[in-house]
Parts: sequence; C-alpha cells; structure tokens
Amino acid sequence: IPIGDWVLQTACRQAQAWRDAGLPPLTMSVNVSPRQFEETRLVERVAGALRASSLPACALEIEVTEGLIMRDLDQAVGKMAELKAMGVALSIDDFGTGYSSLSALQQFPIGTLKIDQSFVRNAATDPDDATIVRTIIEMGRSLRLHVLAEGIETEEQRQFLLQSGCQFGQGRLFGEPMT
Repeated sequence: IPIGDWVLQTACRQAQAWRDAGLPPLTMSVNVSPRQFEETRLVERVAGALRASSLPACALEIEVTEGLIMRDLDQAVGKMAELKAMGVALSIDDFGTGYSSLSALQQFPIGTLKIDQSFVRNAATDPDDATIVRTIIEMGRSLRLHVLAEGIETEEQRQFLLQSGCQFGQGRLFGEPMT
C-alpha cells in the first residue's frame, strides 16, 4: 500500500508539473495493484493525491486488471463507479487474459480496454491472434470504448493494428522504457 500510494502521488505531481510547464494536456495512467485496489480507502487515497497535486481528475486514469475485477465483481464495480463519478478515467489492463464475461464487461464503468501484448505479439502473422485482436477491437468499438494495444514492437504490428481499427498503442516501437 505505501509503494502504491507513493506511485499514485508521484504520478499525479508529475502530470501536474508537466501541465504547469505548458506541455500539451495528457492523461496519466497508473496501474493499481490488487492489494491497493482491494484496500477500503482507495477512493479516498486517489482523491487525496489529486487534491495534493492540484491535478484535475480527468487527467488521471486508473488501470486495473481483468482478473482483479472478477475477484469481487460487486465491490469492484462499486469502487470503479465512485472513481468515475470523481471524473477519473478507468481502463482494464491485459484484457483477454482474465475471466470476465461479456455481461460483466457491460457493468464496468470503464473507458478503455487494453489488449494484452500476448495477443499483439503475433497478431500480424498468426490468424488466431489476429482474430482475437480484431474481435476485441470491434467489441470495444461497439461498446463505445477506447481500445489500446500493448506491446507494439514492430512496424508490422503497428500497421496491422491501424488497419484493424485500433485507436491507441504503446510499446517499444514508440519508446524504450525509461527510469
């Protein structure tokens, strides 16, 4: 919990520092650990980090994994609804690798699905992975969600995703991990 709090607070302060420096607006995404998400004061901690940094809630996105949400669906949906009501964006990380059903997906107050890199890795060359990726993209579009592909490392992957209608991407093709 203390490390998660530090990450959240540091990310919010940095995002606000970039805004204060006149950089173009951005959304700061922060992965939340299962332990942090299940902690009863998560919403208060997020609100506190936003207040302390003066970062508007709309500039923060909380990422949770599909498996984490499915541990206690009712509690997760309630907590996510509180965050969304504050103006914080939500995304499901590693989508396609967990256990969610389509009916559960409709309950999540999310704005983004992140396609797991395990599907992206071979999507341009493996027909099965390509089908899964295209299905997730189309499903996300039909549910009026943003779809982001993780782990894009080659131009071939990028082209496949663009042609498939993927709206956003992240990975080494765009920049190496930094400290």
